Amino acid sequence: MAMKPLLILKTGETMPGLQRRRGDFEDWIIEGFEGAIDDLAVAAPHRGDRLPLSEDISGVVITGSHAMVTDRAAWSERIAAWIPKIVAAEVPLLGICFGHQLLAHALGGRVAACAIGVEIGTVEIRLRRQAGDDILFQHLPERIHVHASHTESVVRLPRNAMLLASNADEPHHAFVIGRAAWGVQFHPEFDTDIMDTYMDEFADLVRSSGQDPDQLKQKTRETPHSCSLLKRFAEIVRKRGQILI
Repeated sequence: MAMKPLLILKTGETMPGLQRRRGDFEDWIIEGFEGAIDDLAVAAPHRGDRLPLSEDISGVVITGSHAMVTDRAAWSERIAAWIPKIVAAEVPLLGICFGHQLLAHALGGRVAACAIGVEIGTVEIRLRRQAGDDILFQHLPERIHVHASHTESVVRLPRNAMLLASNADEPHHAFVIGRAAWGVQFHPEFDTDIMDTYMDEFADLVRSSGQDPDQLKQKTRETPHSCSLLKRFAEIVRKRGQILI
């Protein structure tokens, strides 16, 4: 029996110039899987694509987006209503940035404006002690560098969520809820080229928040520990699928 597909739930597009040059969110995520899983599907609910039943997928990654969870767009709220069914079925789920916030919102958390206006660039986060027992995060050291780009944050975690990582500017950089649903505020699919492009694109926004985009760009560096989470997640999905076949 063949494995069911891992679904990439595409919730928006990157900037047109970057998309032409490097592809889009789903392409970067698939590259990050490093071939750990073969059967993949992409759906774009913001374009009207349907949301599958939990029994028809082996896992799901919810991408980042330039949309805002707090706008409560109809397509976004449709995903929010679907997420609890996926979590209850224990289908592995990874929410990235917008996906992280939408996961929290869907399960009773609260999303609001980022406290510093925008967190962008390569930043350091600290893993909490409990991350050492988490199947997705347990292979990582206590402190890692990640790429971030967001103007909204999870300001209150869902009830029963476990905090996995934070830093001084973003208290909820990663969390897990249930047995197989994770949210990461950072972007494991970004590399330095993508990160620098985002900082160039949003330089005026960065300045308006009282930060210097040129200084932030000087701190850009590769984030191998963060990137490793994508392959690790794909391996979790694959192993779970093999058990269920």
